Amino acid sequence: MIEISDLHKSYRTGANSLHVLKGINFTVSEGEMVSIMGSSGSGKSTLLNILGMLDEADEGEYKLDGRVIKNLNERIAAKYRNQFLGFIFQSFNLINYKTALDNVSMPLYYQGVNRNIRTDKAMHYLEKVGLANWATHLPNELSGGQKQRVAIARALASDPKVLLADEPTGALDTKTSYEVMELIQEINDEGKTILVVTHEDDIAHMTKRIVNLKDGVIIDDSVVTQVRASEARKKQEVHV
Repeated sequence: MIEISDLHKSYRTGANSLHVLKGINFTVSEGEMVSIMGSSGSGKSTLLNILGMLDEADEGEYKLDGRVIKNLNERIAAKYRNQFLGFIFQSFNLINYKTALDNVSMPLYYQGVNRNIRTDKAMHYLEKVGLANWATHLPNELSGGQKQRVAIARALASDPKVLLADEPTGALDTKTSYEVMELIQEINDEGKTILVVTHEDDIAHMTKRIVNLKDGVIIDDSVVTQVRASEARKKQEVHV
């Protein structure tokens, strides 16, 4: 599904060059749930931006679903992003003046889907994340956990090949974080490929594989025994 080979990325900082990614190699198979960890400056955000076609590597190869992602103009990159990728952000990135339903249907609007069909699909995904009754509410009428559920529904609406989640629980308390991860695990159980960027060890262990970055290189890539978020939530509730 994702193949990264000898990926390098540098940024100019004045007269200097900062080498952020230094020969990254890894693959993600269809249906995997992988977390990418690393401290600030490790290169994980740069890697995610390249995976999300928001930036491009200087050297190396990135293949997504068998296609080489290179030298794309913005129109083609946007088309591929909409076709292949769903994004979940720490800050939710919802449009404040649009309802939950309209936010979820936005990717389908850009795909040119008929209004009635996109409304039906958006409602389906709001039901999936347990927010059908909140469809007409604006983001400022929703809790943080509800906003992230709307963001997940939006990410799923175009049926992407891969979900990229950038610190999806970073703005949430522990209980809500586990509820969101429970939903993300259920989506993965259905076969969706998911990459989660996180700095939280407990969240990383709710995936099935942890890739650790340090100073632009992968220092560890391990399959782990997945902690089910539902179980972690029950334990956390007992201790509160």
